[in-house]
Amino acid sequence: MRFRFCGDLDCPDWVLAEISTLARISSVKMKLLCGQVIKDLLDDGIDYEKVAKLTSDAKFESGDIKASVAVLNFILSSAAKHDVDGESLSSELQQLGLPKEHTTGLCKSYEDKHAALQEKLKESSLRLGRLEAVNWRVDYTLSSSELKEVNEPTVQLKLQAQHPESGSTETTIVSVNADKFRVLLTELKQAQAIMNALQ
Repeated sequence: MRFRFCGDLDCPDWVLAEISTLARISSVKMKLLCGQVIKDLLDDGIDYEKVAKLTSDAKFESGDIKASVAVLNFILSSAAKHDVDGESLSSELQQLGLPKEHTTGLCKSYEDKHAALQEKLKESSLRLGRLEAVNWRVDYTLSSSELKEVNEPTVQLKLQAQHPESGSTETTIVSVNADKFRVLLTELKQAQAIMNALQ
């Protein structure tokens, strides 16, 4: 069966296996546990002592606690990534065997932080360096020490790009002959046309 929160794919086997672990804690504690996992997803940190207290009455061992946090992390981040509404998420989790009371608490926590989770996922998604400057120069070589007559233009491109994580500027210099430059220019124009069509 396919699930929207899994990107319209089958639910991973390990998630199915951990649903029964989640069902062992009360629905109130499930909601509080979701709150801790959401805090972690939003980079506010997770209080593992609090998580251990929440799961103590269900007699969770260390492995069960880690598995519960991991499965909630997967469910909440995948649902936000695939923009699943709370009602659909609740229905899908019930199909997987999570009790209705548990899904209600989980989905309430999810809906409250849905926009924040999506924003955080956008921030941590693929980031490319930003192009800061492009300088170019055309050199025309008349002759060289090896050839009496060359008569060939070369294009030298100097690209300055900002590294996405460190913020430092990197300079790259590329020299290409006229034919390769024409190919490069054509392909860049095609890429720009495709990007403009997507907007």
